[in-house]
Amino acid sequence: MARRPGAAAMTGIGIPALPVPNVALVTGASGGIGRATAARLAALGTAVILGYNSRRAEAEEVAGGLEGSGHLALRLAIDDPASIAEAVATVERRFGRLDALVNSGGATTPVPAGDLAGLTDEIFDRTVALNLRGPFAVIRAFRPLLESGEGAAIVSISSIAARTGLGSSLAYLAAKAGLDALTLALAKVLAPRIRVFSVSPAGVDTGFVPGRTREQLRQTAERLPLAHVTTPDDVARAVVACIIHLTSSTGIVVPVDEGRHL
Repeated sequence: MARRPGAAAMTGIGIPALPVPNVALVTGASGGIGRATAARLAALGTAVILGYNSRRAEAEEVAGGLEGSGHLALRLAIDDPASIAEAVATVERRFGRLDALVNSGGATTPVPAGDLAGLTDEIFDRTVALNLRGPFAVIRAFRPLLESGEGAAIVSISSIAARTGLGSSLAYLAAKAGLDALTLALAKVLAPRIRVFSVSPAGVDTGFVPGRTREQLRQTAERLPLAHVTTPDDVARAVVACIIHLTSSTGIVVPVDEGRHL
């Protein structure tokens, strides 16, 4: 990871330039947190690869609206090994490097916690495949490209549900708890070449959870210490902080939850 050409170095008291990634991949980048993260990174001068599954038009629209140049909307189905392998080949051929990976892709099917019968094997397996196995598969596939440079970082979007035991389904919170455990383990395995983080939001103002309204989010926010509805950009700024600012940290879970964990 290195400062892109044209990025101004700090002068005066000799503050080092921030290590802005040249190339970053963001999965689930066609909307929500992924979209906001892509926009934040692009504004810093990063060439962003926007991974999407089925929403090609939305991903291409986001890519076309980003600051800077060199952005690419790329199909990357995180539950499809062939799609992941093809994406790796495309990134290597087109960019020859990868400095940051943001695992923002995922999905959930709401099932009340007490409805054990409603949480079918199919829903459970699909939830784990998209929110735990998928991010791991992407990390595994892109590891060589990430290790080929210096100062690379991986950030996975988790959920405060992993800590509270309250979420859209038992399968979802279990998958996110697994993702946090994976972050800790991979931080040990991939050091010193790659830093690894989880960013753990709660109640973000997106359409991620089917049926959840903004009014519900507002009512919940009123009971939290910071009394604020978390936006996708709030989460994106935490992701950027992990990649660019927390250069002496790894294996940590960063809450973005308005103090809900307190």
